Amino acid sequence: MDQTCNIAAALPRLARECPERVAIRCPGSGGRYDVALTYAQLDARSDAIAAGLAARGVVAGSRCVVMLRPTPEFFLVMFALFKLGAVPVLIDPGIDKRALKQCLAQAMPVAFIGIPLALLAKAVLGWAPTVPLRITTGRIALLANATLAQVESTGAKAGPQLASTAADDIAAILFTSGSTGVPKGVVYRHRHFVAQIEMLRTAFGIEAGGVDFPTFPPFALFDPALGLTSLIPDMDPTRPARANPHKLHAAIARFKADQLFGSPALMRVLAEHGESLPTLRRVTSAGAPVPPQIVQRMLELLPPDARFWTPYGATECLPVAVIEGRELLELRARTEAGAGTCVGRPVSGNTVRIIAIHDGAIARWDDALLARPGDVGEITVAGPSATDAYFNRDDQTALAKIRETLADGSTRIVHRMGDLGWLDGEGRLWFCGRKSQRVVVDAVTTLCTEQVEPIFNTHPALARSALVGIGPRGAQVAALCFELKPGSTADPKDVADELRHIAEGFVHTGKIDAFLHYPKPFPVDIRHNAKIGREKLATWAATRLPAVVQ
Repeated sequence: MDQTCNIAAALPRLARECPERVAIRCPGSGGRYDVALTYAQLDARSDAIAAGLAARGVVAGSRCVVMLRPTPEFFLVMFALFKLGAVPVLIDPGIDKRALKQCLAQAMPVAFIGIPLALLAKAVLGWAPTVPLRITTGRIALLANATLAQVESTGAKAGPQLASTAADDIAAILFTSGSTGVPKGVVYRHRHFVAQIEMLRTAFGIEAGGVDFPTFPPFALFDPALGLTSLIPDMDPTRPARANPHKLHAAIARFKADQLFGSPALMRVLAEHGESLPTLRRVTSAGAPVPPQIVQRMLELLPPDARFWTPYGATECLPVAVIEGRELLELRARTEAGAGTCVGRPVSGNTVRIIAIHDGAIARWDDALLARPGDVGEITVAGPSATDAYFNRDDQTALAKIRETLADGSTRIVHRMGDLGWLDGEGRLWFCGRKSQRVVVDAVTTLCTEQVEPIFNTHPALARSALVGIGPRGAQVAALCFELKPGSTADPKDVADELRHIAEGFVHTGKIDAFLHYPKPFPVDIRHNAKIGREKLATWAATRLPAVVQ
């Protein structure tokens, strides 16, 4: 795997074997699906762009910020950079502008490739002010050194491009969403991408020739390597909760998509729309736990032989574990009784272990770190897709990575997921919530969000709930914020009383002191619109309970 370890290495082979197969299909003007790239076109045009970038000084290892919408240009640029051995840097454009500027400063890019609006924002807001090369997808090189069309024209006759990238060479820097802190640039090496492709292929039984509908654009990058056609949805990928279900259904039906990836927020859109999805055979949802009622409804809308998968993972390590929807529903009662959410069994190749909760850095692995069987602790993962560093963030790398020496003398990285969970007697992993969002009431009582909230989410008037802690950890006041369903006529005071009564039925929820109605939709992450912004809710809750923090 040393000389051809590259996610783009499959393109020349697929261009030879099935040149006319559509690799990427995107909506064009007016939302019509009139833009497509065959495997032959994707391979040849990404070769030309790679050569054109090389002529402008982009070489192996060059870090290049990519701020493009999910259009053919995005995929052409990404595969061109992979072919060069250059390092694409992806940052969610929807994050706080100050955080985005900080991320760009950390990445220290040599090139900025973006849509005209991104180039304008770069100039006005001072993003990466010293970057020497600026490429725009616009028709004229406004605020840029060249247009992408000019870059492609420069390399049009250069022929095949594929650098001899080694397994440990950096392939990309992917910034986390920053939903629980400042975004961090995850260092992906070529071996991580190659491993992910094989793990996904094996875990979900993916075969070449299918049509995938990935509503999170970076996941579409896996499709060409898997021999799939990517059908890019006509929606704002940063707002899946606002996707138009009519447009989604029209595209799925017209092009007979048989696979779909989306966040729980996107699944909610489809579930509430209620129209059957007869062509789909594999649906995958990740980014946050999928509510059982959404899983149930999606299974009702899918053909009987379709599978609904909810894999568990993170930007730093994906996939970790996976469970199919029917098994998840069988365990629903345990989730609603406070066990957490089962995320399934570890994907082949992964070693998942639970260690006692620890907030500091751990330099070396020791079996003494392990939690007692069945206890809730930190989830750790070692495996082929577990990344080993954050770019220019040694402090965060130290907090998230443990070096383990194996019996043969070799070493590997153990990634701390930042999540809490436990393993049951059948080897299944149960997710209990983010470590940073746990509520420590006293020396003996720690409350986990995913062990608390599902208990209250059974209330018929609730859209969702969120456990937050107010005050210093170790002496926190536990509060449950709740959001009513849209259009609900329930009196929030009555609902709060009813939730308090539910809390009395469980030992751990009896420690919750306040039940607070949040009058708006909960704040959520920008990437999947599914992870609740509990930090923001905790700040709000503190203003409602001022005596607690005095």
